[in-house]
Parts: sequence; C-alpha cells; structure tokens
Amino acid sequence: MKRLLFIVSEDWYFLSHRLHLAKAAINAGYEVGLISRVSSYRDIIESAGIKVIDWQISRRSSNPFHELSTLFDLWRGIRLFRPDIVHAVALKPVIYASIACFLSGIQSRVSALGGLGFVFSSSNKYAAFLRPFIIFLFKIALRGKKSILILQNPDDAEILTTAGVIAENRIRMIRGAGVDTQLFSPANHFPDKPLVILPARMLWAKGIGEFVNAARRVRIQRPDVRFVLVGAPDDQNLESVSIEQLQEWVRDGIVEWWGRCENMPEVYRQATIVCLPTSYGEGLPKALLEAASCEIPIVTYDVPGCREVVQDGNNGFLVPLKNEEMLFASLMKLIEDPELCKRMGIAGRKMVLDHFSQEQVAEETMRVWEELLQEGAK
Repeated sequence: MKRLLFIVSEDWYFLSHRLHLAKAAINAGYEVGLISRVSSYRDIIESAGIKVIDWQISRRSSNPFHELSTLFDLWRGIRLFRPDIVHAVALKPVIYASIACFLSGIQSRVSALGGLGFVFSSSNKYAAFLRPFIIFLFKIALRGKKSILILQNPDDAEILTTAGVIAENRIRMIRGAGVDTQLFSPANHFPDKPLVILPARMLWAKGIGEFVNAARRVRIQRPDVRFVLVGAPDDQNLESVSIEQLQEWVRDGIVEWWGRCENMPEVYRQATIVCLPTSYGEGLPKALLEAASCEIPIVTYDVPGCREVVQDGNNGFLVPLKNEEMLFASLMKLIEDPELCKRMGIAGRKMVLDHFSQEQVAEETMRVWEELLQEGAK
C-alpha cells in the first residue's frame, strides 16, 4: 500500500484545509499519516483513518536548541511512518521536511505554500532583512528531481522563479484548498439587516484595523449595519491583535467579535457582505472561496490570491491596497443595493462551482502524487 505523510504545523489547519485531501487519498488506496502539533482535534482526524504523530513545533520560536529538537522529532516521526511521499504545508514545515527527508532517504516530496506571507508582501525593514535568507532556505528546501512545489497563484510563482528558487517545470498551480460546495451553500433567505463579516485569524496584516475604521465610518451613516470579526488571535504570530484591543472595540460599539466559530457555513448564511482587506501575502484565501460558495459578495484588496477569487464588479470589489476611502465606498455601494449583493453572490457561487470545488482540487493534487510515484519507479 502506498504511504502518504502530511506535515502541517497545526492540527486545526489540517482539519480545515487538508482533511478532504487525506480522505481522497484513503479512498484511492493510500495509507495516510499526519505529523502536526496536536491541540484538540486528534480524535476527529484519527476517526477518518489517519495516523496522527504529535510534533511540538513552534511557529514563533527562534531558539536554536528548540529548533534542533523540533527537527529531530520530525525526523523520528518520518522514520516511524516510513512514507513513500511526504506532503509538507507552509514555510517552516516545508524547510524542516526537506532536511528530515534528506536524512531519512525520502526523495518524493510535495511542498505546498498557501501564499508567501509577510516576508514577501511587506515593505518593512524586517521583512526586507529576512527575504534573502528565506530565499536561500527555499533554494535548499525545494531542490531535488523528485520534489514538486504546489502554489496557489501565479504571482507567487513569478516571485520564486525570478529569484531563482525553483525551475518553472517543478511548479504545479492548484488554486486553493478547495471548497465543500454542499456544506458551504447559499442561505434560503436574505438578511433583514446588513451584516458585514471579516472571517480570519485576528492578525493586523489581515486588515483588522482597516475593517474597524470602515465600520466606524459606515455606522455614522448607517447605524443599523453590524460589523463582525470572526476568528481568534494567533499567539504563534507576531502580527496577532491582542484580546484587550478586540474587547475595547466591542465595548466602544464599533464591531462585534465572535471569536473562532466551528460552524462557519451558518456564519456565512447570516452575512450580507464579506470584507477581507488583507495585505498578508495570501495564497488563495479559503474564507473568500467559502463566502463566494455561499453567494456572499466580497470586498477585498487587489493583492495576489484575492484577485484570483474576486473578479472586480462581478462577484465583489477589488480595492487598491491600503485605500481605505475606496474600501468604505465599496462597502457602502453594496450596503445600499441589496439587488447588487444578490447578483454578485450568484456570480461568486458559479465561479466556485466551475473552478474551486474540493473534488477538483483533490483530483489535481492526486495527479501530483501519482507523478511523483511514477518518477520514483524509474
């Protein structure tokens, strides 16, 4: 039996973004394992027939002794599972998996990046300082004739090929993690009062500040409009918004904060508009795909990843990066025109059905695995 091992930093991320791929692999005859930091979801993942190996990775740590221990634990987990293919997701797991696979003699590797993150999207000095170092690490991590890189948008591919990180023929473009279009389906009613939501981790780079500023302005003209932040802070990320700040906005009556919600389809069915003014360096934001699948119009910044999901004027509005005046105007245009919201929502649902379903993503990913297995047999 073919053995496939996912390496992901957080079990909650695997559950929301990669579980359907693992299930598709099991149905295709693979034995599937997961190495991840386990929080609360081991039982759910194991009930799907996946072997779970706990990995105490820290996305924030820079302590060399802790990182060596993390790398050793990963190597030990790979040796325990003995995979034919390793599928690593996100920057740190991709880099560590490349080292651990080399030490374990595993050649067939998939490296999947859901965006290049703030190091490549930000213009601040810290990001500029880190960028050459990350490029160097990528060049090492992604080398190998039996190594394939999955990216979610062409902008990221251009950045990495231009930097000489990887040859174009080793990149496969798979647009997003896929959406369960039956689960994320439209509501059978239109909300009585406008509800604008931002579904994301509570990170400044996800546009939390711009969303709150827009809420302040909109509510001066339309105090009946509710603005809701849906998501939790991320203590593993330096960009995390503090709980105290979130609570202050709630006390001031600017926004509501619902925290992390397990039933996101129900959240979307209550929404009139999804707004994600992100500058994070996204791959293809799954939240935007889910919103579109639920026939919700979208307002987002015109940045890589987001522009692949939103066709300006068709299923939402693309706003120039950091242009808060246009962000406000785009929201007001939708709030004042329910029929426009409905038309854009229908267009978004059609786009997801045509291009972004879980079934399509699983089929494209399985072709990558089979390609590696065939190369390994040569």
